[in-house]
Amino acid sequence: MQSLRDTARIIFEQALADCSVSQAMARHVRVQDGKLHLGEEAFDLGDLRHLRILAAGKAANAMLSALLEIFPLTANCDVAGELIAPAPPSSLPRGFQYFAGGHPLPNEASFAGAKAALAMLHDLSGTGDTVCLFLLSGGASAMMEMPLDPAISLADTAAFHRVLVACGASITEINCVRKHFSAVKGGRLAMAAKNVRCHSLLISDVPMGHEDALGSGPTLPDSSTVEQCRQILARYHLLPLFPAAVRQFFASPALPETPKHTGLNKKVSVLLHTNDLAQAAVQRAEALGWTAIVDNTCDEWDYRDAANYLLGRLKALQRQHERVCLISAGEVVVQLPANGVGAPVGLGGRNQQFALYAATLLKLTSVGEVEDMPTVVLSAGSDGIDGNSPAAGSVLDGTIVGDQSSAAQAALENFNTYPFLAERNATIVTGPTGNNLRDLRLLLSQRRD
Repeated sequence: MQSLRDTARIIFEQALADCSVSQAMARHVRVQDGKLHLGEEAFDLGDLRHLRILAAGKAANAMLSALLEIFPLTANCDVAGELIAPAPPSSLPRGFQYFAGGHPLPNEASFAGAKAALAMLHDLSGTGDTVCLFLLSGGASAMMEMPLDPAISLADTAAFHRVLVACGASITEINCVRKHFSAVKGGRLAMAAKNVRCHSLLISDVPMGHEDALGSGPTLPDSSTVEQCRQILARYHLLPLFPAAVRQFFASPALPETPKHTGLNKKVSVLLHTNDLAQAAVQRAEALGWTAIVDNTCDEWDYRDAANYLLGRLKALQRQHERVCLISAGEVVVQLPANGVGAPVGLGGRNQQFALYAATLLKLTSVGEVEDMPTVVLSAGSDGIDGNSPAAGSVLDGTIVGDQSSAAQAALENFNTYPFLAERNATIVTGPTGNNLRDLRLLLSQRRD
């Protein structure tokens, strides 16, 4: 008989497979009647002489490959571009440059890729025979970076990013700050394309309606403001943690505002979103005979609050259904101690932190589980990467803690969950998936026969 843990793994893996980048590209991009259709926009192929493509982020390789499979290149059109991705492609298309941008912290290639992208866009003319396509996915914030102030060094930029990812702010808040720091974010990259026709294709790892936060919004009008940026800096007490050059930049009363709707009108198509991953999980769970419920209420909550909420919600559902799968997509927040910023930390990530904490709650018979209905919790990243660990996440139940409550608590307190979970065969290891649709949490509970 298949275990609950195996069932949860199957639902996760099949849902991720259903969210194929190539299939999503084929749904949104097509060639018909001599025109290239991107969403609701169409380009006459007969008039197209210059195509420039910038692909950046964790899904950049898959997006570029899928696009070039659809688009029929001709001798009349020259194609060139930049690929900024964590790993090189199996073969780099002719006319493209590759940059191994860093993640979660920018590296020299991040700077070089941003510089090359700006140079490519500045060289474009505003005539109607030129089109620029931006293929963007999560991870681009670090992989493609250049400070607005050229005096800020790479080391200071990496330290700035390190503080942000550890501060406990939501991804939208973090990227608001990044936008106002960067020469390529918050719409500034698209501004460099002048009057060229541009279209952005997105694999989104940000909350619905906040697409301008994806990759810190390099090609979209920015909805955030300098004032909101300053409020976030104050809310999380960030300025004292930044390097001196970055602190001085943000303290300036003349901090530049990002491009807004009035100055930037670019087209966008969302190929895949976190909601697509959740719905794929629903279909897979229902096909296996489970009652599937989606609840994304706790998106961007602290991981402890999210675990308590979801286990409480599951307990209510257990009274109504004999086999229930509660699905929650998005991200939870893990805040590292301020004095630990920049210092070595244990191996783990937000998914393993959430799952192990939930398991400690499941060990308490009154939390998240009714009599005769055991529960399994899965939490994993769709990109195959959870924090600084080799795992994508974890799948476990209350028995994983057993008589090791003190060891589990120590792992949580030290943000060192991977060794504890790996030793107990509770990790999910996929390797980088070439996709990035945030995280998926599955809570399965079934009445015993």
